[in-house]
Amino acid sequence: MSADHPASPDPNESMEGVFSASLREVEEGEMLTGHVVSINANDVVVDVGYKSEGIIKKSEFVGPTGEFTLKVGDEVFVFLERKEGEDGELILSHAKAERMRTWDKVGHSHEKSEPIDATVLRRVKGGLTVDLGGVEAFLPGSQVALKTLSNLDQFVGQTFPVRVLKVNKRRANVVVSRRVLLEEVAAVKKDELLKNIEAGQVLTGTVKTLTTYGAFVDLGGMDGLLHITDMSWGRISHPSQVLKVDQEIEVIVLSVDASKGKVSLGLKQRSSDPWLDVETRYQPGMVMDGTVSSLAEYGAFIRLEDGVEGLVHVSEVTWGRKIKHPNEVLKVGQALKVKILGVDSKAKRISLSIRQAEADPWSTVAERYSVGKKLSGTVRGVADFGIFVEVEEGIEGLVHISDLTWSRKVKHPSELVKKGDKVDVVVISADPAAKRLSLGIKQLQDDPWTSIHEKYRVGMEVKAVITNTASFGAFAALDDEIEGLIPITHLSNKAIKKAEDVVQIGQEVTVKITKIQPHAHKIALSLRTSGQERPGTVQ
Repeated sequence: MSADHPASPDPNESMEGVFSASLREVEEGEMLTGHVVSINANDVVVDVGYKSEGIIKKSEFVGPTGEFTLKVGDEVFVFLERKEGEDGELILSHAKAERMRTWDKVGHSHEKSEPIDATVLRRVKGGLTVDLGGVEAFLPGSQVALKTLSNLDQFVGQTFPVRVLKVNKRRANVVVSRRVLLEEVAAVKKDELLKNIEAGQVLTGTVKTLTTYGAFVDLGGMDGLLHITDMSWGRISHPSQVLKVDQEIEVIVLSVDASKGKVSLGLKQRSSDPWLDVETRYQPGMVMDGTVSSLAEYGAFIRLEDGVEGLVHVSEVTWGRKIKHPNEVLKVGQALKVKILGVDSKAKRISLSIRQAEADPWSTVAERYSVGKKLSGTVRGVADFGIFVEVEEGIEGLVHISDLTWSRKVKHPSELVKKGDKVDVVVISADPAAKRLSLGIKQLQDDPWTSIHEKYRVGMEVKAVITNTASFGAFAALDDEIEGLIPITHLSNKAIKKAEDVVQIGQEVTVKITKIQPHAHKIALSLRTSGQERPGTVQ
């Protein structure tokens, strides 16, 4: 028998069954059994029943973790490499014998699809290197556990069974899997669980993963699906609002499909539906405590108790202020009082109102805000026609653009105020039924036009500042209160097409007063007849 094809014992056979060499001549390349005769510092002497004993390096008996447990009298497998000298001194190898036995065992495991023990030696790129008892194999990271793990270092030094997936003895390449064995065990557990599980049972499980539509719960052999709609009697937008990964929970089995291996679970069904008797606990007209659970463009959802929510329509959030979205005045988690407007237990709907939980502030506006009363408020909105001023929570009044200033010509209120400004106003009129409050700013001061002739007269030349321009002329401020118009024909002795050809906003000019109309709040000015531009011919 050649050294390339040695006779190998059955890998599953005990050492006693290996053919002894004591009664025959041994051949190079044979697998033999022997007994340890002696052990010294470097070598192990083995008797294989031949006229000469064999010597093996002590290092060949050191285990993968560095231990040496061999003792005199132990029986060992050896491989006869060659015979030397006249006495036929035997050169033996225990390592080769074990490697050959292991290769046979690996081949047998692969052929019969039987598990084999593996000890993890180290982590390598893409997986682990494992020892199968003298033969190293590759365990891919994807084949270590039921799911891919990021930390494989935790397995170094561990021993567990694997299945041989691929063997190439010539290239010394072996690929193994632990996952396939775990899957088989899991499949057996799943089959057992499916045989004994039935709807209505209460089980304890562990939350494995969360998705947008629910949670997968480990029942100790298989996963069940807990749909988001079966988590809470109330409304939730994501399972994370109720559960977290690795949380242990008690669930009730809703349905079992053994043919598809699917189990549906329920959490909210562990308690009774609070909507069943909701109409006895919540009746129209009642004022209740609640908490804002979520906000939408059309309204706010208010949590009244576990599993019971009501909706406050955006129109029922505040009395006076017109809001586009509830988040302008509310925030999630805010505690407040609400009034019940309607209850529909079948549709699981409760209509609520925040503003009606308090007295309508508009009902006493006429008494509290009499005409002429001076107030302070905050500008909440700016429109083309005026500004909205909040004088108290829920009460806003309108300052029309014509009531902003006595004399200045304003194209848009934003020229004078902006949102968030604090302003003083005076009440012009109040209409509680229509929920309207008219306010004024210019009325806080006396009308300067009633005494205009005391300060200005026709023919007077005065300094003025250009405040605005138009197609028909330019406006000029004589002081902080009085603004006049310079018609385009009075801007220059020459024919011009637009006011900007002669003056610019902010420019100081000398003008002559040509006409005063106190009742119309108008004063006409001329630049061409003033001392600033001496006319050639007055047209």
